[in-house]
Amino acid sequence: MKHLQAILSGVLMVASVLASGGGMAQQMYKWTGADGKLNYTDTPPPATARRSESSEVATATSDSDSNTALPYALVRAARDHPVVLYTTKTCVPCDLGRAYLSKRGIPYTEKTVNSAADIVHLKQAGGDGTMPMLLVGRSKQTGFESGAWGNMLTAAAYPETSRLPTGYRNPPAGAAAPVTDKVQTEPAELPGTPASRSSSAPLPSGKTDSGFRF
Repeated sequence: MKHLQAILSGVLMVASVLASGGGMAQQMYKWTGADGKLNYTDTPPPATARRSESSEVATATSDSDSNTALPYALVRAARDHPVVLYTTKTCVPCDLGRAYLSKRGIPYTEKTVNSAADIVHLKQAGGDGTMPMLLVGRSKQTGFESGAWGNMLTAAAYPETSRLPTGYRNPPAGAAAPVTDKVQTEPAELPGTPASRSSSAPLPSGKTDSGFRF
């Protein structure tokens, strides 16, 4: 009973914080399935649910469309384990990484690495020059590898399939180095275009061996 009260208190606290940030109220359901597993959904529980409760929980909105709300599962995952993608130009693995996150429905922030200052910030974030680099909370993966990326996102409680609402757009990509930095900002000398591969090719099921590196 005390455990249940703690969970409810946590949900109400999240609701309060998100509501104060200008989120939207959404009906949420907490129910226990036939297998005994506790679930949180924004849709009514199935008839086989052992017991259920409902409450209104605020949901976060995208920066580009304040009327597009994220479901609670994504709000919670993005709050606890924000996703940041570091990319650079002329990078096929970066294109594959974006496509993977888009297909899975992951809200993320993209930071581009195209200048000397950007490279400095990439290294400060733990990068070794291999692109893309994905940060999921405190977890890091350099280079695109669908299996490793998927494991990181699943461990961070992101849904296995896309639950992004229609019309949601991630914030526009921005330079890795803040514009206020005094670090040298002229374009860095980047390697030439990697071996040609169509960015529209099907997503690989295993490790991508091409890896872009500075």
